[in-house]
Amino acid sequence: MPDPAVSFVVPAKDEQASLPATLESIRDQRTARDYEVVVVDGDSDDATPAVARRYDAAVVHQPRPAADGGDDFVPNIGDARHRGAERTDGDWLAFVDADTVLRPEYLDSMLEFARREDLAAASSRCRMVGPIRAKLVEATINHAFPRLDRPVLPGFNCFVRRDAYFAAGGFPNVPNEDTAFSRELGREWATDYHPDVLAKTSGRRVAQSGLTGTLYHYLRLDWRRLRADY
Repeated sequence: MPDPAVSFVVPAKDEQASLPATLESIRDQRTARDYEVVVVDGDSDDATPAVARRYDAAVVHQPRPAADGGDDFVPNIGDARHRGAERTDGDWLAFVDADTVLRPEYLDSMLEFARREDLAAASSRCRMVGPIRAKLVEATINHAFPRLDRPVLPGFNCFVRRDAYFAAGGFPNVPNEDTAFSRELGREWATDYHPDVLAKTSGRRVAQSGLTGTLYHYLRLDWRRLRADY
């Protein structure tokens, strides 16, 4: 296969239930362009790697931290995204989570939008499924994030040019890695949001923790990000 135009990177840990829908939506992209799929398995206890291989995705292993606590490096989802990026060949990287489903026109629409607007990276509007409370999170992503001076590009839906990704250092292994990466990328590169809803993602955190619990979770992560100087 020729070098792909786009490489999809999907971090997944114990996602055998939701991963098939994600990979089917990537497989069913309506495009004439070549693309590849890399699933980064976070040392799952279920059949996540087997599911990935069933959809012809390359599988990259992310090890667990040492059981004895002797290793200070504790890999998180930022590390998973970056491990996947390092194993790709595409000119553009599309980071998608294992509970996210893309519209069939996602690849071509994002690529054409980024090129037309001369962007290094973009996200798109999303639809969040789950409890009605998740619509508040959806509204924040769709209407607040794009208005920031350096827009936050959510890790579950981030489309970025390869050279810009690595020049900005990639996703760091810190809490709220997508905020940290978006802010660093936005220092030197233009980023924006595609105005159409091109991705559907799960509101399962809101369902599990409630809106207040979810807000507390992300505020705590962001405090830890700031303490890590990102």
